[in-house]
Amino acid sequence: MRIEWTEPTLDDIAAIHAYIAKDSPFYARQFVERLFEVTEQLTAFPAMGRKVPEAKDRDDIRELIFHGYRIIYWQQPNRIAIVTVIHGSRDLAGMDNKPWLA
Repeated sequence: MRIEWTEPTLDDIAAIHAYIAKDSPFYARQFVERLFEVTEQLTAFPAMGRKVPEAKDRDDIRELIFHGYRIIYWQQPNRIAIVTVIHGSRDLAGMDNKPWLA
């Protein structure tokens, strides 16, 4: 099982890093490192995340919660595609283009 990071997700992470780095470059780097470490656990346990409520009946769209952020991924037979990292306060239900549909 391998993890693939989509370009929009890497952009999300860069934006989160930049936001945190305004106050503390150290904590911004630490946050991103831990985010990648937590996500790496999916290689051994791909179904460990909960189903994303906004994805209706799709069992293959799951998420991990990390420090108030939702790491949303698409579980496939041989890979996991991380489709977005979004703050938990954002209204995913109101988005026209869901990250897993892009």
